[in-house]
Amino acid sequence: MPVIKELNGKTPKIGKNCFIAETAAITGDVEIGDNCSIWYGAVLRGDVTPIRIGNNTNIQDNAVLHGTYEKADVVIGDYVSVGHNAIVHGAHVGSNVLIGMGSVLLDNAVIADGTVIAAGSVVTGKKEYEAGLYAGVPAVKKKDGCEDISAAAHKNAQGYLNYLDWWYKADIDAAKS
Repeated sequence: MPVIKELNGKTPKIGKNCFIAETAAITGDVEIGDNCSIWYGAVLRGDVTPIRIGNNTNIQDNAVLHGTYEKADVVIGDYVSVGHNAIVHGAHVGSNVLIGMGSVLLDNAVIADGTVIAAGSVVTGKKEYEAGLYAGVPAVKKKDGCEDISAAAHKNAQGYLNYLDWWYKADIDAAKS
């Protein structure tokens, strides 16, 4: 059973048709949209600032979402994939975005719609990132935004919607046996 815990009078709100893995932890002021998946070991800690997640978004294994008290909350749009072991700390992420595995997004970074952050990148805080492909430490733009980049990010999130269906089927099959 996942940890879904009230804290300071705030109880996480989870939308329709969401998969929450048994080892995920969601605490405090967290709102998750519809058709989302929160995978194994993911931590969404809405203890010091709100966390808002749009629809059709996936937070992959061991990702961490957290903010800085009274300074930086977390907002994530629709059709976003937050990769395995990524950290989103006090950042705002648009829609149709892929945050690569092991990436780190720091306080008050703003990621535009249709952006890909390459695996292992560090997105510095207090900066707006226009649509495109970013990579490195610190992350720098490698390619301007285009339909191909946005479509690739959207396709990744769409793939996780397929996985969501697999997990629902597995749960139904297990309940039958």
